Amino acid sequence: MRVLVAVDGSACSRRAVKYVGEVLRTRPDAEVMVFHVLASVPPILRQHGGSENPMMEKRLGTKLEKEQRAWYKQEQDAERKILKKAKAILEDAGLDGARIQMEFGYEDNIARNILEKARSSGYNTIVVGRHGRSGLKRFSWGGVTQRLLRTGHGLTIWVVE
Repeated sequence: MRVLVAVDGSACSRRAVKYVGEVLRTRPDAEVMVFHVLASVPPILRQHGGSENPMMEKRLGTKLEKEQRAWYKQEQDAERKILKKAKAILEDAGLDGARIQMEFGYEDNIARNILEKARSSGYNTIVVGRHGRSGLKRFSWGGVTQRLLRTGHGLTIWVVE
């Protein structure tokens, strides 16, 4: 069984991870991906002001790409603890750490990002908490979770309260 657990550091997200650990601890074939979607790049890092000079335009583009990479690295470093905590919960439940992967997604559309990762990596089950870090906006029944349920055709989706 291959399960993708979408986490965001909220209490409900931790309960979802614990639930997965309880359900899969006796399954030696279980493979789990702990997946956390990072926040969107700030507007100031989405595009540079531009220039009519092609050389200057190239330099501005290169500078912007470097700043975006640095921002993503900083975000990953700050948010990595969410993935590590989830992995530790799963290992404490008895899952083999070698069968637990940790990955980041990049917010554009959180639900689509989760679905694309599950499908492209061959995970047939997605687990999410009912409410997330910002309550009713980021990982809410009316938001990400609802979109996953609506568009997750062909996948099993567990919603943990």
